[in-house]
Amino acid sequence: MKCIGYLRVSTDDQNTEKNKSDILFWANNRQLGPVHWVEEKVSGCKDWKKRKLFDLVESLGQDDWLIVPEFSRLARSTLQILEILAELKKRGTNCYVIKGSQLVNGSIESKVFVTLMSLFSEIERDLISARTIEGLKARKAAGVKLGRPRGPGKSKLDQYRPEIESLLKNGATLSFVAKRYKTIPSNLVNWLKKNGIDRKAIPELS
Repeated sequence: MKCIGYLRVSTDDQNTEKNKSDILFWANNRQLGPVHWVEEKVSGCKDWKKRKLFDLVESLGQDDWLIVPEFSRLARSTLQILEILAELKKRGTNCYVIKGSQLVNGSIESKVFVTLMSLFSEIERDLISARTIEGLKARKAAGVKLGRPRGPGKSKLDQYRPEIESLLKNGATLSFVAKRYKTIPSNLVNWLKKNGIDRKAIPELS
């Protein structure tokens, strides 16, 4: 059985000593054995599959433990947090979050919690869409011309460019945006490249 303490910081001046102390205290009280640390400095907005966290989750198995200070250390998006928890559950790995004293495993309580998080993720997607629509209305009111450019060889996505950029920058995933505009993620990526959209400015694509 492995016991891993995962610590993520966004800046150099973030102190992790208290987080380590809290994790050690909890693990020692439950006699989980030595805690091994995985630390990384990276934005929580970056896709978790492109971080150390992905390799960590891949290395965990049945009855192992992943302990984190709070959910926001896993990711900034509820959608990505749910992805991580689903992968841990599939592997039979226990996840404990110090803040809120939340244990996520195969228990009934955990299933209820994950169901509620799924509901929150739906709300989050709706809020992203609402913010995007409000932003587009404001741009239109300011005189910014929206809509599909005239001319041959244009993509059906062109007319939605402002909305697509806003959705991605506000946390929507590639699959969510592709499905919304009736295309596939690979076509969406090609369209982003073709239009010179800065992929580094979009967390899911960085």
